[in-house]
Amino acid sequence: MADLHVQPKKQSSWLPCLIGALIFIALLVFLLRSCNKTDAVAGTTTDSTATGAAVASTTPASTTTPDWADVDRNAPAANYDEITNKDISVRGNDNYGIYSLGENILFETDKSTIKKDAEKNLQELVTSIKKRFAGGDLRVYGYTDSVGTSGYNKELAQQRAEAVKSWLATNAGIDSGKISINAIGEGAPVATNATEAGRQENRRVEVVARKAK
Repeated sequence: MADLHVQPKKQSSWLPCLIGALIFIALLVFLLRSCNKTDAVAGTTTDSTATGAAVASTTPASTTTPDWADVDRNAPAANYDEITNKDISVRGNDNYGIYSLGENILFETDKSTIKKDAEKNLQELVTSIKKRFAGGDLRVYGYTDSVGTSGYNKELAQQRAEAVKSWLATNAGIDSGKISINAIGEGAPVATNATEAGRQENRRVEVVARKAK
């Protein structure tokens, strides 16, 4: 019987190639993801730095803000000879003056536009401020009675305080950067809101002037 030499089957050559290709693709995907993450982090860092630079370039240099909390709202009455209008009351000391102007000499009821005949009173106020507190900071407070909603009263107080600030800056030549406002609304009555006379007292604007430092 003839010898039969049977050659063993050769292992298919495509399987190692397939495995190698899969490994290569996996490595490629991993490398691409790593690069994307690095780029994203780098982009975030760059954007953050740029944003920070933009903010820094547009933010004004810090200035000293006066502390209005140290103003005594119950300061004793002051007698300024230049204030002759009985509807303007003043209290304070050598460091600050609190000028209180009733609604009746500034505005019509529920309005925030300064009346034309109020300018004489405001000029008297300005004369006193420039005489005693020239170059100092001012703060305008707006007050109302409690009639209506608290939100409405707050808004009206804000508008009135802004109107007085605008008038002082436009007509009296006072630097608007030295004038701040604080709308109190109905929150700090000086009289009862149960009577018309009391409500009228509560509807007022106060201008606090500080001595320049």
